[in-house]
Amino acid sequence: MIVLGIETSCDETAAAIVADIPPGPKIRSNLVRTQFATHAPFGGVVPEIAAREHLYHLDVVITGALAEAGITLAQIDGVAAAAGPGLIGGLIVGTTTAKGIAWAANKPFVAVNHLEAHALTVRLTDEVSFPYLLLLVSGGHCQLLSCMGVGRYVCLGTTLDDAAGEAFDKTAKQIGLGYPGGPAIERAAAEGDSRRFHLPRPLKGRPGCDFSFSGLKTAVRQLIVDRGPLDSRDKADLAASVEHAICDALADRTANAIAWFRSHHPEGESLVAAGGVAANAQLRRCLAALAERAGLRFVVPPPALCTDNAAMIAWAGMERLRLGLVDSLDAAPRPRWPLDATGPQRLKRRG
Repeated sequence: MIVLGIETSCDETAAAIVADIPPGPKIRSNLVRTQFATHAPFGGVVPEIAAREHLYHLDVVITGALAEAGITLAQIDGVAAAAGPGLIGGLIVGTTTAKGIAWAANKPFVAVNHLEAHALTVRLTDEVSFPYLLLLVSGGHCQLLSCMGVGRYVCLGTTLDDAAGEAFDKTAKQIGLGYPGGPAIERAAAEGDSRRFHLPRPLKGRPGCDFSFSGLKTAVRQLIVDRGPLDSRDKADLAASVEHAICDALADRTANAIAWFRSHHPEGESLVAAGGVAANAQLRRCLAALAERAGLRFVVPPPALCTDNAAMIAWAGMERLRLGLVDSLDAAPRPRWPLDATGPQRLKRRG
């Protein structure tokens, strides 16, 4: 099976070809055109500008992905596109393009949930069986999920306000480190002392698996106001303190989820991390230590497959195609599309 994947849910214009042939799945091409430089002057993604950039460049990226893979549209078995959640303008560009290709080439179309693509990427890169526990952490999402199968997810906890990736972006902007914030914080933190500034860990030590990061952002802003202009040492130390606080909070909530997962699904063997923030090296070390103590295998895709890309969309499309889960050409893009529509209340009801 060979699938073309298209990703335009935020500020990456991406296309990929993934093939599942013996001895296992292979990424034949995975092209990503970032918009970092375009949005950097604004300190964040501007939705209308992002949609226009997708419109200008998507056809070239798709053509390049096909050429790099050495195949034609006649050889693919399906077309998958991120249909949500995300910025509606970009989603419209990607899904409309994918539907047009599917119609013209007479191939099935799969509307992929961007979050499910992150959740399933680890099955492209490693042999991971269901069920597994997932920390999905990115610029727009921060969730703990019990992954029971394709299309079957139980949300154990989510953010009550901001996602961890947004906290990285906003604090990096406050410190003066630029955009995107996650990599900027990580680079600066490598030269800093995380013990110098004491920052809050919202919800740490409390029951449940929900997250909160708005208080951390407020604390950083107030600290900067109180201190005045930051020198290079201040910036490095504050970046290290922010990184340590975010990773500490994520690990604390994940520990609660591990306890629930081990008691409810003793057959589960893996703790998985996915999403752009999962590329952070310190977070990976924290989660690996948690998993080891709990007797779980810790699995995380390579950093390039943690951030938004089209290989994960193609793979999720392939997983769904195998099960006969095909979408009609009138399937609408969805700016909001939870993996578990019942939300984290299910954890409370089940203990």
